[in-house]
Amino acid sequence: MKSLMERDAAFVAGTYKRFPVEIASGKGSLVYDTEGKEYIDMGSGIAVTSLGIADEGWVAAVTAQLSRVQHTSNLYYTEPCAQLAEALCARTGLKKVFFSNSGAEANECAIKVARKYAAERKGEEYYNIVTLENSFHGRTLTTLSATGQDHYHELFQPLTPGFLHTPANDADALIALCEQSKVAGILMECVQGEGGVNALTPDFVTRVAAYAKEKDIVLMFDEVQTGNGRTGKLYGYMHYGVSPDVVSTAKGLGGGLPLGATLLSEKVEGVLSFGDHGSTFGGNPVCCAGALHVLSRIDEALLCEVTEKSDYVFRTLRGAKGVRSVSGLGLMIGIETERPAGEVVADCIREGVLCLTAKNKVRLLPALNIPQDVLEKAVNVLLRVLAK
Repeated sequence: MKSLMERDAAFVAGTYKRFPVEIASGKGSLVYDTEGKEYIDMGSGIAVTSLGIADEGWVAAVTAQLSRVQHTSNLYYTEPCAQLAEALCARTGLKKVFFSNSGAEANECAIKVARKYAAERKGEEYYNIVTLENSFHGRTLTTLSATGQDHYHELFQPLTPGFLHTPANDADALIALCEQSKVAGILMECVQGEGGVNALTPDFVTRVAAYAKEKDIVLMFDEVQTGNGRTGKLYGYMHYGVSPDVVSTAKGLGGGLPLGATLLSEKVEGVLSFGDHGSTFGGNPVCCAGALHVLSRIDEALLCEVTEKSDYVFRTLRGAKGVRSVSGLGLMIGIETERPAGEVVADCIREGVLCLTAKNKVRLLPALNIPQDVLEKAVNVLLRVLAK
C-alpha cells in the first residue's frame, strides 16, 4: 500500500511544498504525527487555529450546531449568522457584515464595495485601488492583482486592471499616486504578513487615513491575518486610532473552519444591494457558531496575554545569537536570521517545533492561548537552532 506522502503526490495537485510531517492529531498547541512524535505548533495553520487544536469550547459550539443544521442557503435566516454579524459590529462599531469563505473572497467584496461607491459618487472612471508593495491580498486573479509582489503576477497575465502599488510607509508617495490617478479605494495590511512580517508605522497610517477621509476615498484594512486578536487588539487597525470604511478578515475568525467576513462602516453599509454580491457557503451556521465562540474568548484578558507573550518573544529573541532582527506585532512575529530561514525551520521540525517562513524570515504565529511554558519550550528550541 502506498504511503500517505506517495498518495498525496499521486492525487493532490502539486501546488504545495509540504514539510515531511504527517499530522494525525493534536490538542491545544501540541500536534502529533502518524508515528506519535510530538510537535509544538508555532504556526497554527497560518494563523487559523486561534484557540489551538480541538479546543473543547470550540468543539462543543461547532458540534451543537452540527446536530441542528449544517447548512442552509442564504435564502433563509439562521441564528449563528445574525448573531456573529451583530457581535462583530458591536466589537468594532462597524454597521454591516458580508460573510464569505476566505480572506481572498473577503477582499474581493471589499474591492467591489469601493468601486461601486466611487462609481456612484464620482464616476465610473474612479475604479483604481491603491495597495502597498510587498502586500498580499489573496490568490484569485483580482486579489492577486491587488497583491504588490511581482513574483505572484508572473504566470497569470493579463491581470485584472485597476490596481496601483506604492511603497509601504511612504505617505508622500501614496498621496502623489492618488493625486495623479482616479482612485476608488486604498487597501492595506497593518502588518504585511507574507511580505515579511513588517508593521506599518503610525505616522503613515494616520496620514493615509486623513487623506482618504479628505478625498472621500474608501479606506480598507485587510485584517485576514492580523485580525481576531492576533496583534494584541481585536483588529490590527485599532493600534493606530483610525476609523476604516471597510475591514476584511478570515483565518482566525472561524478557529479552523473556513469563514471570511467583510465589515462595512456607515459610509458604505448601503452600497451593496439585492443581487450585487453573494456566496453559497458564506455565513454557514456551523462556521459562524465556531466563530461566535472564538470571538467570545477574545476578551481583554486574552488580548493582554497576547501582548505579554509577544513581549516575551521579542525580548528573548532580539540580540540572540543568529538573529539579525525581529519584526511584527503581537503574536505575528518575523525573525530575520543569519542562516537561511528554510534551514532554521527544517532544524526546528527535527527538534519538534513547527515554524513558518515569510520571505527571508522565520515566522511565528502560535495560538493566542498557547500556554507560557509551551511557548518558552518552543522559543528555547528556536534559540538553540538559531545559534548553530
